[in-house]
This record gives sequence, C-alpha cells and structure tokens, in this order.
Amino acid sequence: MEDNGQQKSIINLQDRIKDLAINIEKMKLAEYVELLNSPWRLLWINFISGIARGMGIAVGFAILGAILLIVLQKLVALNLPVIGGIIADIVEIVQQQMKTNRY
Repeated sequence: MEDNGQQKSIINLQDRIKDLAINIEKMKLAEYVELLNSPWRLLWINFISGIARGMGIAVGFAILGAILLIVLQKLVALNLPVIGGIIADIVEIVQQQMKTNRY
C-alpha cells in the first residue's frame, strides 16, 4: 500500500518538475541570467532602449504640440470672445518665438 502511495507521490513530483521546467523555459530565465552575467551587453541594450524611448518621446511631443497649435488656431478662427483672446495671445507668442529663435 505504501509503495503505491510513494509511486503516486513520485509521479506527482515528476509532473510538477516538468511543469516547472516548462515555465522556466517560457520565462527565458537562462537568457536573463546570461544577460546579467555580461554587464557590457546589458549596458549597451539599456543605452539603445533609452535612445529609442527618448526619440519616441520627442517625436510624440512634437506631434501633439503641432496638433495643439492647429486646434488653437481653429479656435481663434471661431472668434470666441474670452477664450479666443487668450488663445490668440498664446499662438502669437509661439509664432514669434518660432521666428526669432531659429537654431
């Protein structure tokens, strides 16, 4: 009786070990440990990803800024009394800055 229980326990443990091995492979733990063991490669990958993030932020901010300016110009064209004056001042300031500060 006890041998049967031990065999079931061993089979259960083997199944759990197989599942654990599959999960470790899915997590790519070996590749991560290899990356941690080579600091220059880790620095290079982080440097490249930082440049990509920075470029994405810059491009995204430029696009959103351009869209905002277009929307503000359209609101000025609607000639709303209070908001139109404020927006006109903002657009005028931005346009003057763009004309005077060429890099």
